Amino acid sequence: MILTDNETKVDLLNYEAIALTITKLLRERPDKPVTIGVHGDWGAGKSSILEMIESGLKKEENVLCVKFNGWRFQGFEDAKIALIEGIVTGLVEKRPALKKATGALKETFKRIDWLKAAKTGGGLAWTAFTGIPTPDQIQAVVGTVKGLIGNPASLATKGNIESAMGQLDGLLKSAEAKHLPEEIQEFQKAFDDLLKEASVDQLVVLIDDLDRCLPEVAIETLEAVRLFVFTKRTAFVVAADEAMIEYAVRKHFPELPDTTGPRDYARNYLEKLIQVPFRIPALGETETRTYVTLLLIAAELGEDDPEFQKLIDAARQRLKKPWAVAAIDAATVRDTLGDKAASVLDALTLSDQIGTILATGTKGNPRQIKRFLNTLVLRQRIAEARGFGDDIKLPILAKLMLAERFFPPLFDSIAAMAAASADGKCRDLKVLEVNIEKQTDKKTSTKEESISAEAQGWISSEYIQSWAAVQPQLGDIDLRPYLFVAKDRKDYFGGNSALGKLVAVAEQLLGPKMTVQAMNSKLRELAPPETAQVFEEVRLRIMSKGSFDTQPPGIEGLRVLVTAHPELESNLMSFLESLPLDHLGPWVVQGWNAVIKDPANNVRFDQSLDRWASTSNNQPLKTAAAAAISTRRKK
Repeated sequence: MILTDNETKVDLLNYEAIALTITKLLRERPDKPVTIGVHGDWGAGKSSILEMIESGLKKEENVLCVKFNGWRFQGFEDAKIALIEGIVTGLVEKRPALKKATGALKETFKRIDWLKAAKTGGGLAWTAFTGIPTPDQIQAVVGTVKGLIGNPASLATKGNIESAMGQLDGLLKSAEAKHLPEEIQEFQKAFDDLLKEASVDQLVVLIDDLDRCLPEVAIETLEAVRLFVFTKRTAFVVAADEAMIEYAVRKHFPELPDTTGPRDYARNYLEKLIQVPFRIPALGETETRTYVTLLLIAAELGEDDPEFQKLIDAARQRLKKPWAVAAIDAATVRDTLGDKAASVLDALTLSDQIGTILATGTKGNPRQIKRFLNTLVLRQRIAEARGFGDDIKLPILAKLMLAERFFPPLFDSIAAMAAASADGKCRDLKVLEVNIEKQTDKKTSTKEESISAEAQGWISSEYIQSWAAVQPQLGDIDLRPYLFVAKDRKDYFGGNSALGKLVAVAEQLLGPKMTVQAMNSKLRELAPPETAQVFEEVRLRIMSKGSFDTQPPGIEGLRVLVTAHPELESNLMSFLESLPLDHLGPWVVQGWNAVIKDPANNVRFDQSLDRWASTSNNQPLKTAAAAAISTRRKK
């Protein structure tokens, strides 16, 4: 069971109501041009709504629906011309009789050819009035001009440019060449005549994936839409994340002054073009649980199964008032699917277990929900293929993946503790679950349990508590099989597994200076064996980078750690002595006076300075070390 991420005509989200509303709006005044925006985040279901709109319009005899995907044309040709040609070509494909006509169709393509020429040569013609263009600019025109001489650089005179522009055979003849506004009007008239010849009451153009395009491609496509805004019987439905389109506008007009407000200008641009905006609402908890249930059952039965179609109808009835009813329950599944219900009860159980928190974590985004479910099933299949499938229970794996996806630091801590434990259990997680049970049962403990600082932080987090309350409980579960199957993200059974919760301390010591210096009191709480483990982990991380020209992350962490635990001074000196001379930066000679205090280790540091000052292959290090020696002797 792998859930595809393609647009679909099978409505599991009750989006048919949205598509029907838009279709009715389009058909209310078919003679009037209109542009409708279908807005939503990536994966919200915009493409599926366009599919439903197209399917609904097929019933209308004199309505033609043409789809355009600017993302597919990106990098191959001019987006503006691609859209215009795509609309006309789509019209001809659906009205083959137009090929026999010579009037409106020929005139329309002639105007498109003129726009192509204007796009390629128009800018060049204008530059001829102000100065001489570059050979590269001229080369862009050469492909559309007949009889030009081979070397573009030799055309770099005003006279030759004007002569070359006059040779755009069949495109810019002297009798036909007009100003751009006039040509646009001629194109609109020719296109209008083409619609009449095709007996089309309304042409609906569906534009998809615009928010996936590069900013310049998105703007070019919108500019082409603007060309049709005043064309009768033409409607556009543009599916895009409005935030991405606003970003494209701001990138296209980077020089807008602050007083104008780039964000306001971008929003105004979009509002001017999109007359009727519609934003897809995020799925709520009931809708998410219903969607997850339908997805999992469809994977078992198939979308074309007759009983499954009945279940979709039952779900739609419930979703008419999602605030007043619960998601699909076992009784509805049994009544609708009959004998097939037994084969999908696991899907219903899983949906009940993860639906609530999945709705919150994904913010009701259908694509994120599908990706989560695909990863869940894929990991289970990997476990089966490797021979430990019986050790993986889907509800447990799903709950851990919820933490992995929506609370990564929590998941990392649980994983590190479980991997370091002899029985694979996370003791702090058990404490958290017991605490939640007490709150639920309104009990108070006569004996306060030992709670680590890690578990205390989890208990104080509302979001982590909501996750921990989801069944099943994990505190008494051996989590090692689940962590092993999650190795595609991070290996918890490598060297770090022995560190357990100290992994987080080591990672913090690799952070910026301000963060590291604030850890002093926390580091003093570590026991000597723990400090040695942390030191070694940070040292290994530094050495694995292999670059020492500038101070690597972790050096400041070692300074703070050794200051808090002077017994590590010898470890520090061994580390400094092991650094390669040839690529060692001057940073190494400074910042150790307050760290290295033991007389024996001070002698070792002086010897290291002497060695650095005598190197012949690293002048910056040699100079810095000599200066440091001079300063230390004065003291």
